[in-house]
Amino acid sequence: MKNVAIIIGGILLMSCRTTIKMSIPEVFKEQATMEHVKGTGTNKMSFGKISTSKIKRGAQISGSGWQDPYYFPENILLNQIGIQKSGSVDTEKGKFRYLLSNGKDHMEIFATEHKMVRTVDYEAVNIKSVFNSFEQVQQYDYIFSAIIKPDTARKWELVMTNNYDRYKQGDTNPFSIVKRADHGLATNGEDTIYVKPLSLEQTESVNGKLRKLPFTIMSGYELSTSGGVIAVVDMIDKNIWFYNELDETERLQIGAIGTALFARKIHNVNW
Repeated sequence: MKNVAIIIGGILLMSCRTTIKMSIPEVFKEQATMEHVKGTGTNKMSFGKISTSKIKRGAQISGSGWQDPYYFPENILLNQIGIQKSGSVDTEKGKFRYLLSNGKDHMEIFATEHKMVRTVDYEAVNIKSVFNSFEQVQQYDYIFSAIIKPDTARKWELVMTNNYDRYKQGDTNPFSIVKRADHGLATNGEDTIYVKPLSLEQTESVNGKLRKLPFTIMSGYELSTSGGVIAVVDMIDKNIWFYNELDETERLQIGAIGTALFARKIHNVNW
């Protein structure tokens, strides 16, 4: 990959009552081209000269397990003050595959997703109210892996992860929310592309004033090499911004990463 001495900085939430957009810094816009990805959320995507075959998906498997017996000793005491403690573990697995082509070169993509969420639930006994229960995330593990196989060159592997463990991290805030900020990298053993999540942290009103949000919103991903940013994947408007100096092979590689991120199902489901 070519060196690009550009770093993506301020990302804004452009809000006019209902409109939410990622703001791409002008320094990058001037040296990049935006391609809108059609068909995200369906079984086929395309942008510019690049398109996917039909995305073939394996069975999406989900499961739940309860940990109530584990909390039996605690509940002996908690029940005396009107509280019942229970726990659950939810898991989801999925996989998909497709072919990406620019009409001349092809890449095969084989991907898998896995998510595990372990929670503890506290419920007030014999109290009828919408506020009589409280769920607390104890552990969250998400991993996404995609093998990208070009026609002739060596294969790439994309890995994205997001992990949280309340106990190991010493998190004492009972209302902590796990950030939707998976990150990772893609490598073929020689070159590496780093995939960094981007978040919206400010709003801009119609009169141009900026206001800081009390929370952040996951908006997309910055793809970079050691030399700088080479692409931005906009998950809100479903666009990919390509640095203009990328050749066709590099654009196809970025396209494989971008479409794989758009094709995920488990990651986009709220828990």
